[in-house]
Amino acid sequence: KMLRIGALLALFVCLCTAESCTGPVITPSSYTTTDAVISSESVFIVELSLSCANGAQSVALYADVNGKQFPVTRGQDVGKYQVSWSLPHKQAISGTYQVKFFDEESYSALRKAQRNNEDVESIKPLFSVNVDHQGAWSGPWVSTEVLAAAVGILVYYLAFSAKSSIQA
Repeated sequence: KMLRIGALLALFVCLCTAESCTGPVITPSSYTTTDAVISSESVFIVELSLSCANGAQSVALYADVNGKQFPVTRGQDVGKYQVSWSLPHKQAISGTYQVKFFDEESYSALRKAQRNNEDVESIKPLFSVNVDHQGAWSGPWVSTEVLAAAVGILVYYLAFSAKSSIQA
């Protein structure tokens, strides 16, 4: 009876663990905030479709951006994933951000290396995606109110000058 329980427990553990992906093929897309006027932080979103050569479908993924890890959510459709993060506009400088994706095994090795202050660059990601961020536009140099006031003063001056020259 104990053997049966052990076998069922082993089967349960096997079914609950995520699959390992070999030969990943990805189709990524990304979005970054372009307008700092309407938001308080720059948002980065990476969506991707993943297919594995070994047919794995329930792959658990983790993302690393500049040494910070983020969970990757699995979409309702098979093979669809998304990760997002945000930074204050001043910290979200324009340029290319490399997003490294890890499976459970390589993510575990990454976390262990971080805890032990070991070289994390030796841990190879499953794949990487580059996200180009153009920076966030923070509005015109001159606010529209100031520009409208300047145009109003200019129109008033021209009208007053024209009236003075007509009366003379």
